[in-house]
Amino acid sequence: MLQRLTIRNYAIIDYLEVDFSQNLNVITGETGAGKSILLGALSLILGERADPGVLFDKTGKCIIEGFFKVKKAQVLPFFEKYELDLEDLLIIRREISATGKSRAFVNDTPVNISQLGELSSSLVDLHQQFDTLALANADFQREVIDALVNKPVELQQYQQIFSQYQQVQKRYKQLVENRDVANKELDYNRFLLDELTEANFYPNEIEELDAELQTLSHAEEIKNTLNRIFFQLKEDEQPILQQLKQLQASLSGLSNFHKEIPALAERLLSTYVELQDIANEVESINDQVYYDGARIEVVNERLTTGYRLFKKHSVQTTNELLAIKEVLENKVADVLNLDDQLLALEQEQARLKENLQQLAGQISAYRKEQAAPFAQRVNELLAQVGMPNARLKVEITAGELNPHGQDTIDFLFDANKSNQFAPVGKVASGGELSRIMLCIKSLVAQSVALPTLIFDEIDTGISGEAARQVGIILKDLAKSHQIICITHQPQIAGKADAHYFVFKDAKADKVTTSVRLLSVEERVNKIAQMLSGERPTAAALENAREMLTGV
Repeated sequence: MLQRLTIRNYAIIDYLEVDFSQNLNVITGETGAGKSILLGALSLILGERADPGVLFDKTGKCIIEGFFKVKKAQVLPFFEKYELDLEDLLIIRREISATGKSRAFVNDTPVNISQLGELSSSLVDLHQQFDTLALANADFQREVIDALVNKPVELQQYQQIFSQYQQVQKRYKQLVENRDVANKELDYNRFLLDELTEANFYPNEIEELDAELQTLSHAEEIKNTLNRIFFQLKEDEQPILQQLKQLQASLSGLSNFHKEIPALAERLLSTYVELQDIANEVESINDQVYYDGARIEVVNERLTTGYRLFKKHSVQTTNELLAIKEVLENKVADVLNLDDQLLALEQEQARLKENLQQLAGQISAYRKEQAAPFAQRVNELLAQVGMPNARLKVEITAGELNPHGQDTIDFLFDANKSNQFAPVGKVASGGELSRIMLCIKSLVAQSVALPTLIFDEIDTGISGEAARQVGIILKDLAKSHQIICITHQPQIAGKADAHYFVFKDAKADKVTTSVRLLSVEERVNKIAQMLSGERPTAAALENAREMLTGV
């Protein structure tokens, strides 16, 4: 619950501090005194966006602090998620500078605005006059029923499966699009692949064929040259090898006469051996080279095919051509595999949809089980707050699967027992919407863990007995929740556990808003003024005492 609220330098508030009761707190004051300014300041520590124009003193900072007493289990997930220190007393602070810079802190640890809103949503429900518009919102209506159903595990399980279902649907749609595109290219890719498959090149084949063609085309020239070299080396009248052998022998004969001659003789012998080996290889190559016209024709045809494919696929080597072939094989195989993938996804969709329909049916049954008792209880409360002829009906119809089930939930309203029900947002007046919302929140509050409920002029459009009944509802609700209520109705003010009066205080050349907690006698006087005016009559004072006694 909210134990204390301190506000410094906000709007027409210089500084004030309010300590709240844990039960029903009522705030009253003249119109324009600054009651809603309090809620404006409070909304800042609940995550609302800041406006530097609200600074009372443009030279200083606006600082708003809320001190909350919390049950650790209630906020533990948030503190664990963001690795914050958790204590029994939770302090939320918001600072706004004159330049518009805003900072937020939780227990003196900086947080961003979205985190602040996430935390405050588990602490406070702030109902303002415009919140009655939520009654017409389908999500709000569903959330009300689901709060009464109180099956978070089933809902979470459904939402997880629905998320998987959507992902599978998205993947299926993408694969269908891929298949349609691939099918358009399939015939062409198959043609290209068949062409490469028929060519059946092995790695580096075209390069090797090109070298072979060079040899075959110059076979006669090669053989003539090799024959001449071999002849001069070994078979001439004075073969080079024989002459070299003789020279080496002559040089060896001089080995004893000069120290460098043996080395030269050895080198000459090595040259002889090397040339002899060359002669043998020349002879071997010569035996292998021959002109083959038929082979030349085959190689030329093969090279023509290869070069044509090079040009077609913009490559320069056999291996690049083979890489393209592999890519085409994969593309064709992928298209053929798409049907198998689509079939698997269809089966997965069917399985998930069956699970969703089963869970959605269970959730729908839970909702229908709560709908009629909820509507009956709301109608009882509506009669209590001065709307005896009003009827609320919850209509649940089955529709398509969606993130929250398969139900369409509508709150229908009949103000005059005409049995002509229509959507509540279209036929209920502003005052009726306020009372309907109060009745709904008083019921839903029992099913949620929000410790503090704040109502800004929930009593709009009512008075007398209806206002008294609203006070009774708020008083009853305050047994299990902290209630902070801004009101103009003495019947509601009389039910408060703590009554705060907001007033303007003129100091020097400035007017500021102040708040004070009223004593019992001050409450009697203020309630009497609310009943009969600035100078209350004796009857009004007596009536005010009766209201307080009846608390």
